[in-house]
Amino acid sequence: MLSTVVCLGAAGLGTTGHAQAEPPVPRQVTYTVTTETPVTAAVYFRQNDPPSWADYSHNPYVFSPKVDVEIGPDRPWVLHATLLDPARWAMVSATSGRAQVEPMFRCELAVDGVVVDTSSGPKGALCAIRHF
Repeated sequence: MLSTVVCLGAAGLGTTGHAQAEPPVPRQVTYTVTTETPVTAAVYFRQNDPPSWADYSHNPYVFSPKVDVEIGPDRPWVLHATLLDPARWAMVSATSGRAQVEPMFRCELAVDGVVVDTSSGPKGALCAIRHF
């Protein structure tokens, strides 16, 4: 009898407590985009976690606003966002579109102050933890 009580207690079967999932902790995400030469750039970024992948897939541009900004070597574009799941949703993309120049883009994505992705390209760059 004693061994049955010990086994049930050790397995957690004799307890009445319920395991509760910890709520996600908001993470501070910093997006930085620079170029070697001045350019007007289209920058898409994710500032909020979509409610679900289905919602995002249905209309990604609702969750990925675009801004047109002047970027240059002495004029970076920087945005601070708070995401609950940056591994899934953090993303910044910048491009010069059809401009004839190659401004040499560089992007950087940091989570809680730690750089987790960088990228560069002559006419654009994409930084994300998740591979889209």
